[in-house]
Amino acid sequence: MNPPAPSAAAPASPCIGLCRLGDDGLCAGCLRTGAEIAAWSCMAEAERRWIMETVLPARERELPPFLRRLPERPRLARVLHPLRRPPADPGWNRAELEDLLPSGLAEAAVLVGLVPREDGTYVLLTRRTDGLRHHGGQVSFPGGRIEPGDPGVLAAALRESAEEIALPQAQVAPLGYLDPFVTVSGFRVTPVVAAVDPGFRPQAHPGEVAEVFEVPLSYLMAPGHLRSIPMEYRGRTRTVLEYDWPAQRIWGATAAILYNLRRRLEEGR
Repeated sequence: MNPPAPSAAAPASPCIGLCRLGDDGLCAGCLRTGAEIAAWSCMAEAERRWIMETVLPARERELPPFLRRLPERPRLARVLHPLRRPPADPGWNRAELEDLLPSGLAEAAVLVGLVPREDGTYVLLTRRTDGLRHHGGQVSFPGGRIEPGDPGVLAAALRESAEEIALPQAQVAPLGYLDPFVTVSGFRVTPVVAAVDPGFRPQAHPGEVAEVFEVPLSYLMAPGHLRSIPMEYRGRTRTVLEYDWPAQRIWGATAAILYNLRRRLEEGR
C-alpha cells in the first residue's frame, strides 16, 4: 500500500480563535471581514500576505487608541453579548427575587467603563447623591432608566453617562453586554461594557453624582475580595454581594454586575 500523499501546508492566517463578527462587520479577533475569512483558503499567498501586512494593521490603527490599549479586549469580545443583539432574558437573578418584585419592571441601562492605564485596567464607578429616590448614596455605574426617546440600551447607557459624569461619546468604545440583572427596586438592568479613554476627566452632575472614582479591575475580579452578606428585606433574609474595598462600600447590584463580569471572563478562558 502506498503511503498517503502529504497534505498541502495550511495557509498562514491571522486567526486567534475568536471568530466573531462585530457590528462593524469585522472579526473581533483578527479584524478580517466575513468575506475575507470565507475566501481565505482560496486566496493566493501574495493576497493573504497583503491583507495581513497592510490591510489588517491599517484597520487596527483605525480603532480608538485607548481601545487598542485595553488588554482584556480579546477576552471580552469572546464572552459578551454582541452590541447588535441586546440580551432578552428576564435577568439572571430573577428567580431568587420573584416574590419581592413589583408586577412590572422598568428597563434600565448602565455603563461598565474599563479604563486602560499604565499600571492596569480600572473600573469607573460613581457614588450617587444621598437624596436620590433610588439607591441614594450607593456606589453604582453611570446609568439609569431607558427613556422612550432612547433608540435602545446602548443609547440609554451613553446618554446617562453623558448626563451624570459628562462622558463624551468620542471617549468611549462600547464592547458588548453582560447579562441583565433585576433589582428589588423594580428595574431590569442591562450592563454595557465599554473601554473609556484614560484621558477622560469626569464632571459629576451635582444633582445625581457625589463622587467619581476608579477601582483596579484585578481587585474586583479576585474571588477572595467578594463576600456574601445576609440582609433583611420585607421580612425576609436575602443574601447580597459586597466587596472588601476599604474606600467605598461596593455592594448590591453593582457588586452583582461585577460578579457576572468575572464569571463570564472565567467561563471564556
